[in-house]
Amino acid sequence: MMKRDLAPQLAEALDHSPAVVLFGPRQSGKTTLALEIARDRTAIYLDLESEQDRAKLAQPELYLADHLDKLVILDEVHRTPGLFPVLRGLIDRARRAGRRAGQYLLLGSATLDLLKQSGETLAGRVAYLELTPFYVLEVRDRPLDQLWLRGGFPESLLAPDEVQSLRWRQNFIRSYLERDIPQFGPRIAADTLRRFWTMLAHHQGGLLNTAQFARNLGVDTKTAGAYLGLLVDLLLVRRLPPWHANVGKRLVRSSKVYIRDSGITHALLNIPDKETLLAHPVVGPGWEGFVVENLLAGADANVQAYFYRSSGGAEIDLLLAWPDGRLWAVEIKRSLAPKVERGFHSACADLKPEKRWVVYPGAERYRLAEDIEAVPLAVLAGALRTG
Repeated sequence: MMKRDLAPQLAEALDHSPAVVLFGPRQSGKTTLALEIARDRTAIYLDLESEQDRAKLAQPELYLADHLDKLVILDEVHRTPGLFPVLRGLIDRARRAGRRAGQYLLLGSATLDLLKQSGETLAGRVAYLELTPFYVLEVRDRPLDQLWLRGGFPESLLAPDEVQSLRWRQNFIRSYLERDIPQFGPRIAADTLRRFWTMLAHHQGGLLNTAQFARNLGVDTKTAGAYLGLLVDLLLVRRLPPWHANVGKRLVRSSKVYIRDSGITHALLNIPDKETLLAHPVVGPGWEGFVVENLLAGADANVQAYFYRSSGGAEIDLLLAWPDGRLWAVEIKRSLAPKVERGFHSACADLKPEKRWVVYPGAERYRLAEDIEAVPLAVLAGALRTG
């Protein structure tokens, strides 16, 4: 098993919180990580997509009360939202008996039902952690371009060749459209949602224009917005918000949208290999989205991500805001000889970030100016992890 960076954080959360919610897209490795953590604890595992395991919870309070001395792992817990009030009572009972941590590990493939339910019923009793697919610091032994082409889902990244990797991603997309998405919202025609998802792939890194998407799909704006919200809640799409501070300039107010996994983007666009990717119009914005996701995957959960763009052309691809008020400005370039454009200098003059970086696909770290460094992706990801 390839080690996940989140493992120590998950173990620590279980040592200090009665319940931990581990959420992330399907097939990102949640179950594997949970079972690895369970090896060092007295634990039981229930897969709530299994009829047999769901039957054990026909009367959940009776079943779970028999296992108050164990870590209970509930996989795909969004399938049984009625469990959360029961868990609250059992957690409080265990607290009164002196057991204050490590009771439940809840795994889910979405934020919407899972977090709404647990947020309402387990307040003060639950910690949240997100497991992304593999990112650059977890797969240092593999070429960066392979991670970019295939994406970070374990079955795709570790496939023996590009053909099998692409086939897995195509099946993953089909499974989401036909089986998984109908669990979470009103029935949506798979063909319509595929078209919308593919539009987002072509629009990778662009400003969100819901009205334009709606016209292209032949639906109303509210419906197109609901489609986007669903993909965001399923952790498949990211809305990167604009920086909103008052700097005395007219700022872009629309979010940027990215498909979060680069391999899924390439599968939606039928890009089978690196040569095809390098000749495709998505190569620049696709690299930008890949860098954004890999940086945020390893960043502290309290770091907030934005982009900055003014009507006058000042622009920062990724602006990272720390809880103490520090700002880091990140420019993303798909060039071995990156150059900083005037718009970046102008934006930095507006915001005065503490650090200024240019991420590029090379291997060396060097200064482009007195206050700007060009760095490989893994270097900045490591700096973000340590703060």
